[in-house]
Amino acid sequence: MTATTPHTKDGVFYFPVRIFYEDTDAGGVVYHSNYLNFCERARTEWLRSMGNPRGALKEQFGVMFAVRRANIEWNKPARLDDHLVIETRLQEIGKVRMAMQQIVTRDGVTLAVVEIELVCINDEFMPTALPDALLAKLPAFAS
Repeated sequence: MTATTPHTKDGVFYFPVRIFYEDTDAGGVVYHSNYLNFCERARTEWLRSMGNPRGALKEQFGVMFAVRRANIEWNKPARLDDHLVIETRLQEIGKVRMAMQQIVTRDGVTLAVVEIELVCINDEFMPTALPDALLAKLPAFAS
């Protein structure tokens, strides 16, 4: 089953992505770094789905997220006009960080697996505690 709209089911956030010409190389294959862009969009919409758009986190709590670590395993290529789904799973929650797994699929086939560690930072780019308002919502997404 292919998701056509962002939604959450059983603690997993599903975000659809259509592959456009701009996402591909001359051979019509998705350029490797674009997988990080797709996952970034999915994480942004995941936060928005909880009522925490990134702008509000900055304005209300003075925090933002920085990627501390990313690991990608590519299994199969995505191509022009493919319809992908980015599955976002929260794996760990710490005082200042979150670890996530994002799986890129096409028709249920895993194309790439991305392991991401995010750190909550303040205006001075120093690690800071995750806001309580966000922490209260995260357990519903923890695997």
